[in-house]
Amino acid sequence: MDIATGLGLLAGVGVTCMVILMGGDLHMFVSEHAAIVIFGGSFSATLIRFPLSSIFHGVPLGMRFAFTMRRMTQRELVDELAGLAEIARKSGPVGLEKVEIEDPFLAKGIRFVADGYDGTFIRDNLERDRDNFLTHLDEGQKIYRAIGDCAPAFGMIGTLIGMVQMFANMTDPSKLGPFMAGALLATFYGAAVANLFCLPLADKLHLKLVDEEINRTLIIDGILMIRDAKSPTLVREMLLAYLPEKHRHDDEEEAAEAAAAA
Repeated sequence: MDIATGLGLLAGVGVTCMVILMGGDLHMFVSEHAAIVIFGGSFSATLIRFPLSSIFHGVPLGMRFAFTMRRMTQRELVDELAGLAEIARKSGPVGLEKVEIEDPFLAKGIRFVADGYDGTFIRDNLERDRDNFLTHLDEGQKIYRAIGDCAPAFGMIGTLIGMVQMFANMTDPSKLGPFMAGALLATFYGAAVANLFCLPLADKLHLKLVDEEINRTLIIDGILMIRDAKSPTLVREMLLAYLPEKHRHDDEEEAAEAAAAA
């Protein structure tokens, strides 16, 4: 699980509730009028912006990946691919059939190599799989960003409606307070939904998308080198280009120390 996402949401909700309780109670901030305007309006606008199929794919996938982390880092992927190249060199592609691999995308590529599929087929299939996954993840972050853009605007709409209702009932002082509170709560709901939930999740999904694109491209290149029977050292050296500068140098230093010890 991505602890940062969960902690951030809990901290944001906690701070908001603490400030509310310092000056009153939570019941003061409950408004059916505001909730209908914000959630109903944002949902309606999102339906207009995106196809229904994109919403069904993007929202659950985006939610899942906003709260989960990839099980293997880029450094671990390089090490695992170099190890798989070593197995393939010693035992041949058949030796890869017995290897247990945690990452599903990597496991799929290794299965193709073990089954002796053509390199062109492996590349086309894995790239299509990667592109489809990234498309759905991108749809998710666009949908959350769209909701984050809509929510404050519908909050303003709710505020304007509340103001109109308040001015229309100026002759009844007992209704001024509830209408004014409902008007302000619509703006509050819209700002909270956008800035505490939707926009941060959209940014997190964008970072996940970039990270997954790098990782899956790294895996594809590594799989194809293993398919072409490249040496483990060459596989490692070629894949180190995907690592950040600092991690790349750390890996090179470890390799040099191992060579010196040998």
